[in-house]
Amino acid sequence: MANKLQREIKQTSPFSSLEEEAILNLARTADRVQNSFRQMLKPYGLTPTQYNALRILRGAGPGGLTCTELGNRLVSEDPDITRLVDRLARQGQVVRHRDKEDRRVIHTEITPAGLEKLKVLDPLVRESVQNQVKHMGPQRLSLLIDLLEEARESTH
Repeated sequence: MANKLQREIKQTSPFSSLEEEAILNLARTADRVQNSFRQMLKPYGLTPTQYNALRILRGAGPGGLTCTELGNRLVSEDPDITRLVDRLARQGQVVRHRDKEDRRVIHTEITPAGLEKLKVLDPLVRESVQNQVKHMGPQRLSLLIDLLEEARESTH
């Protein structure tokens, strides 16, 4: 009897292992969650990675972060942080400035327009996230977090 993922992806043969099934379920779920998030942000002209970058820069406070520091903090890796920052700068969400002591270093800082955009998006994102997983309850969510963290540890 086919399991739920097999039916969803119309796979007729069983998975080669329980590990393969788990990883494919994880990938399918991550894709669905990310797509939902992408659709919610689309009317605001942001991608999930841009939204994440703005949140990180808000948390960094005055002075901002270098591209390297920003890239290290992103939830999803982005190989071209410079282009990500360029797009946010063109939208007026961030500004860049050179380090006073080392002119080779460029810092990126969130603008008032970026802060305003986050102020609008924060409650929408919070509601969206809660609606996706609140049915699981606190105990199951804690277990899910623990399991995902454990799985991620093996990737280093």
